[in-house]
Amino acid sequence: MTDTLAPRALVGIMTPAMNTVVQPELELLRPDGVTNQMQRFRLGGDAVSEDFIDEANKLMDCAPLAIAVGLTTDAGPGGPDKLRILCDRASQKFGISVLGASQADYAALRTLGANRIGVVTPFGSTIDAIVKANTEAAGFEVITIKGTKAPSLPAICETSIDEIRDVFNQVASSDCEAILQVGTALPVVGLIAELEKAHGRPIVACNAAVYWQTLRAIGINDPVHGYGQLLEVH
Repeated sequence: MTDTLAPRALVGIMTPAMNTVVQPELELLRPDGVTNQMQRFRLGGDAVSEDFIDEANKLMDCAPLAIAVGLTTDAGPGGPDKLRILCDRASQKFGISVLGASQADYAALRTLGANRIGVVTPFGSTIDAIVKANTEAAGFEVITIKGTKAPSLPAICETSIDEIRDVFNQVASSDCEAILQVGTALPVVGLIAELEKAHGRPIVACNAAVYWQTLRAIGINDPVHGYGQLLEVH
């Protein structure tokens, strides 16, 4: 659907109820003539709760052309595949693309031609090991992985910019070809251009990746300047 404020496209955005980062970050990336329409859902432990499809159905009242799901599920064993299956179910039910951030990350890395990657997370070493396993299961070689060690999910949104820069500096000291950031509550989008310039390699921030994939899925190919080469070039 389009309307007066969105003559090109309405894009649906879904994110966990506690996530206060996805909405403002995706607004930074929004092309002219597009509006983002929000809907939230709950997490049940480390899994997406059963209200996901119902909440997506509510979003369909405004007839978005596609839905970007601002969630990476890398922290649970097999999590990316579980979210992909849920998104596929929603896509089949509603007849539009419903795209999760984990699969978008992988698509972005492949588009950039990166296989040997470093990973930044908001987690500690135990969950980082699961993230590494999931990323390698998707076909990538994880050279190094570092987390900011946020003590809780809400605390991820409060991670300081200096903490984020520091963990990217640690990961960039490896010989990785690109740096992947997971955890959609970690505020990285505004730093992408700075980090790419500092470290001389592509940065795939999960919120940028899922919005990039969603825009491209509905035929909006505008370069988005100032937020890294993924959105500017591809």
